Amino acid sequence: MIQTYSIAVLGGDGIGPEVVAEGLKVLRAVEARVPGVNYRFVAHSVGAAEFLHSGDPLSAATLEKIKEADAILLGAMGLPEVRWPSGVEMTPQIDLREKLDLYNGVRPIKLLHETHTPLKGYGGAAGKPIDFVIVRENCEGLFSERLTPRPAGRDFETDTMKITRRGAERICREAFKLAQSRRKLCTLVDKANVLPSMAFLRKIFDEVARDFPDVRTERVYVDAMALFLVQRPETFDVMVTENMFGDILSDLAAGIIGGMGMAPSADIGDDYAVFQPSHGTAPTIAGKGIANPIATILSVAMMLAWLGHPESIRGARLIERAVERVLADPAHRTADIGGKLSTAQMGNLVCQALT
Repeated sequence: MIQTYSIAVLGGDGIGPEVVAEGLKVLRAVEARVPGVNYRFVAHSVGAAEFLHSGDPLSAATLEKIKEADAILLGAMGLPEVRWPSGVEMTPQIDLREKLDLYNGVRPIKLLHETHTPLKGYGGAAGKPIDFVIVRENCEGLFSERLTPRPAGRDFETDTMKITRRGAERICREAFKLAQSRRKLCTLVDKANVLPSMAFLRKIFDEVARDFPDVRTERVYVDAMALFLVQRPETFDVMVTENMFGDILSDLAAGIIGGMGMAPSADIGDDYAVFQPSHGTAPTIAGKGIANPIATILSVAMMLAWLGHPESIRGARLIERAVERVLADPAHRTADIGGKLSTAQMGNLVCQALT
């Protein structure tokens, strides 16, 4: 019997629709090669452009339709010139995380070719492998009160770093479970030497660690981690951290494997999951057909693996191997990593490499 999954497709703004189109192209090619699983795409308009059209970047009605899907594929959302009266950009992708309780932000970081990294001595047969995962708590931390109304007329502003026991326990538990399936090392990234909220997070991390005696643990301050990711990224396996720290470190980590166009991600909750490239909307190159679709294509692979059907998992592995085959050839590069391929050409190459 054929299993059909419904995929909510949120192309969004800027380069989002361009890279999503390549992800869907690859998914259709996988569907043709993997019997037993079909995918039905349902597009929804969400983002800054939708706000300009209707006055709401993520309407309640659209959210309810999105919740009907088995999984959600997102391109990128937001435009620098489209802002709320408070001065901040519209971020419906963050709204989705909070409204759907997608607390588990999974950011895989893997170097696929030695020429992609600005670091010396990495990649190749004799190089040091960069292969770790940042697990980012998505629903609290320094983002927790971003929508709280602020009194008018005061000459200061504040943002609260909120860490709850529930939030800390569940994200640490997810990180440890992931570490068990990898190299059995889990690193907490915090600022427990200064911030009481971070000392509390460390306390919860240590409590959860007792339930995973087979996983080794480390505790690293966030400023030191910024240094270590440049000096010795190969020493890390799974790291877990607060929302804002994870946001910043994810970009740094993407930089050491070639840039944001190489970094997939998933935002996972108990009932829903969104899969998207780690990059933003890149409005300066939108419409030029030069954006790197690899992060989106690898996010599609993460989506198929999360769906959990044996054939969708097989499709995920096909995509991962196809991307590795394509990028093994230094001629196969988009502009962001020093090449000349268009967005569509890179997508076509991945489709051709599916075997």
